Amino acid sequence: MDFVDEVKIFVKSGDGGHGCISFRREKFVPRGGPDGGNGGKGGDVVIVADLQSMNLYDLRHKKHHRAKRGGNGGGADCHGRDGEECVIHVPPGTVIFNDDKSEILADLEEFGARFVAAKGGRGGKGNAFFTSSTNRAPRMAQDGEEGEERWLLLELKAIADVGLLGFPSVGKSTLITAISAARPKIAPYPFTTLVPHLGAVDRDPTRRFIVADIPGLIEGAHQGIGLGLKFLRHIERTRVLIHVLDMDRHSGREPVSDFDVLNEELRSYKETLLDKPQIVAANKCDLPEAAERLKKTVAAFRRRKRKVFAISAKDGTGLAELLDEVERVLSEPDRPPARRRSPKRS
Repeated sequence: MDFVDEVKIFVKSGDGGHGCISFRREKFVPRGGPDGGNGGKGGDVVIVADLQSMNLYDLRHKKHHRAKRGGNGGGADCHGRDGEECVIHVPPGTVIFNDDKSEILADLEEFGARFVAAKGGRGGKGNAFFTSSTNRAPRMAQDGEEGEERWLLLELKAIADVGLLGFPSVGKSTLITAISAARPKIAPYPFTTLVPHLGAVDRDPTRRFIVADIPGLIEGAHQGIGLGLKFLRHIERTRVLIHVLDMDRHSGREPVSDFDVLNEELRSYKETLLDKPQIVAANKCDLPEAAERLKKTVAAFRRRKRKVFAISAKDGTGLAELLDEVERVLSEPDRPPARRRSPKRS
């Protein structure tokens, strides 16, 4: 199944049923009077956050959603049946915009959250409704109101406690595989991961958090370069960010520079992302030639008063200490935003 995190859909609620003009006609009842019933209400279009939905794939090919119209009223004071609502299931974390994305209509962050995207039309009144002391035999009824219709833009922002940041091929997929049951594709070439992957980290039955592997972040991601612009939104709901740095001296990467570049991308996309706690993980420390590079990286971050966790996602070295730090940060109460500064380059 393809990963779809943005889709545009059309919703149309049901029209209201028409009211009825009717008079009671019965033997031995010469003046039965009006008995036309009211029309039923049109069905609503409701969008519901459902844990069974993984992404917006099901809405890619079904873009039009219509609720049932209300039934018409009948004689003998019979009211029309209300129209059946149309329910659209989406994953928790779906944000609903109007068609030009100028307004957020709803943010379905929690399971079970509901949003009425289009209200059904009101049913028309039958002539029995208009009976009064001065109008004993009304010959009028209302038509049902038309339902609402509009285009909506749905955008999924993955809900995770921890987000993994890093340039392609630094080992993010290997790391999430090592600490959770997630199984993203792993291969020795860039952009192996083309969609975000979520994994649950279970330290014990009472200690659990969700990690998201955010793919495609490179310099210029906020301008649409690479895959970053498409998936930067998935970082917004995370509480902690882990920068995965590459200690392989043959990779062509500069760890400290990579850290600064990615922070600059976060700032350019949405400055408030820099308020999130950040943990630095130096990966591939199992390589023989990584020791010297790790030493320089630790020294550079020590000057910034940041601790570096030396890990190897491949053989599991240092992962326990890294996860302990993640749990410690997650257990802290939310802190007020710090004063942001542009990251320094070493």
